[in-house]
Amino acid sequence: MTSTETPHWFKSSYSNNGGTCVEWAPAYASATGLVPVRDSKNPTGPSLNVPTDAFTSFVTGIKDGAFTN
Repeated sequence: MTSTETPHWFKSSYSNNGGTCVEWAPAYASATGLVPVRDSKNPTGPSLNVPTDAFTSFVTGIKDGAFTN
């Protein structure tokens, strides 16, 4: 992200677990091909930009149970 852009951050609807959440900015993702993610407990801290295809694969893997114990 550039310093002039202010993304609109979202948390998952499943994030009612005491504040341990990851937020993402989907509008920025659709405009740039990168998905910014950040720690919701540190909103002024750094964000990580993940390519949209990698983020999509990750979310699909979660939904398919690829990361269960």
